[in-house]
Amino acid sequence: MSLSLSMAAFALAASISPGPVNIVALGSGARHGLRASLAHVAGATLGFCLLLVLVGLGLHELLLRWPLLGVLLHGGGIAFLLYMAWKLARDDGRLGSDHAQPAPSAWQGAAMQWLNPKAWLAAVAGVGAYTGGDQQLLWLFTWIYGPICFVSVASWAWAGSVIRQCLGNPRRMRLLNRGLALLLVGSAVYLLR
Repeated sequence: MSLSLSMAAFALAASISPGPVNIVALGSGARHGLRASLAHVAGATLGFCLLLVLVGLGLHELLLRWPLLGVLLHGGGIAFLLYMAWKLARDDGRLGSDHAQPAPSAWQGAAMQWLNPKAWLAAVAGVGAYTGGDQQLLWLFTWIYGPICFVSVASWAWAGSVIRQCLGNPRRMRLLNRGLALLLVGSAVYLLR
């Protein structure tokens, strides 16, 4: 297997597997449709690519030297997951409602990546496995990872938009939103361990 193909396989496995960013993309697709969810998808992709590059340039060394910064990121990630869960849980489930929550923004997508332990693990593991400190390999890895990440997160938003067709009534949408909120809370509780 070539290095590029191996990088692509890693990027796909890390990007498409369930996690907080993908759960929010699924909920956004179900609530707002694919088109409205693409800002979250783009923000999550750009946020991760920036994280990947900065980890490759030594950001993880900074975290090792300043453990308090890592603790703050960890706590911020848990708080952000709980905030997103709260937003999902309190949604009334009515599509087209005047009081509807806006779709997650690009900034929220990027912030979710920076506060997401799964993203940090993928960035550190990927950089360690594929770049060996070589900046050309880091850029190659980032260029391969970006489109795969975008398509992966977008596929969750698309799945949500397909589910949306089955959730025509507010009760079903509320059930989905609360189920997704519970998954986010479960992720946050897991991180408290």
